[in-house]
Amino acid sequence: MKRRKSKTKVQRMPFKMYIRNSWQLYLMLLIPIVYMLLFRYKPMIGGIIAFKKFNVFAGIWNSPWVGLANFKEAFGSKDFWSALGNTLILNAGDLILGFPVPVLIAVFLFEIRNKCIRKATQTILYLPNFLSWVIIAGIITQLFSTSGLVNDLIRKTGLSEVNFLSDPLIWRFVYWISGIWQSAGYSLIIYLAALTAADPSLGEAAYIDGATRLQRIAHVTLPQIRPTISIMLIMQLGKIVSIDFDRPYMMGNTLVKSVSDVISTYVYHVGLQAGRFDFATAVGLFQSIVGIILILSVNQISKKMGEEGIM
Repeated sequence: MKRRKSKTKVQRMPFKMYIRNSWQLYLMLLIPIVYMLLFRYKPMIGGIIAFKKFNVFAGIWNSPWVGLANFKEAFGSKDFWSALGNTLILNAGDLILGFPVPVLIAVFLFEIRNKCIRKATQTILYLPNFLSWVIIAGIITQLFSTSGLVNDLIRKTGLSEVNFLSDPLIWRFVYWISGIWQSAGYSLIIYLAALTAADPSLGEAAYIDGATRLQRIAHVTLPQIRPTISIMLIMQLGKIVSIDFDRPYMMGNTLVKSVSDVISTYVYHVGLQAGRFDFATAVGLFQSIVGIILILSVNQISKKMGEEGIM
């Protein structure tokens, strides 16, 4: 006789009962959902302004449509392409020079066995993240201006002063170094958290096999945080076309305007100061679309290379 296989059916809890038992969790979830809808998704409706000749008194919906006229005006302007080029150069410098720094610092701090030194160094490196670029720009001016501390030391050694803030090429390096000093501490915490979750037995096994410290870092430590590095790199590449306003605006001056005028300052001068909200929205929408395309493209490339993506 053939025995019938008994199929055990998993009884699912009714949806109403599940809501009744976990209503506190859904109530807590409601707050961030409302926040995202009101302050993140609702403002996206304003993107329609990019396709209109916006009139403040007529409002968004009653303003006349102009199609792609604002985009054509932006793409036909030499100042726009100059600002876009400066944005790409400054962001590329931040990526090339600034991205590896917190990774290396995190690895070196992780190798230090003294917890007091590690925590003190981590705190010192993270403190500049709390400073605004207004304060940082003031510090840089006091240090690197022609009458600043650095040039005073250079003159005392018998050398001629260096135009740190008026020479376009040198100004870029000052811009990149200040960015590393300000933002390295934030990324450092992320990499240290990833290193804390790493498997220490792999390093011990490599040590027993005779691997040096540098070999353990290169072949054991770094591969374990490679997914975190990949995600951070994808997010950084997604912002290669966009740039904050305060940093280049506060550090720039008329002598280096040819290299410090970026997309955000261009939108501020041409769009907002002149009341061209439609033009400013068109440039901002262009940045957002390019940023999304870059994130999706780099994410797909990282998946094909065997890395973990963000989606």
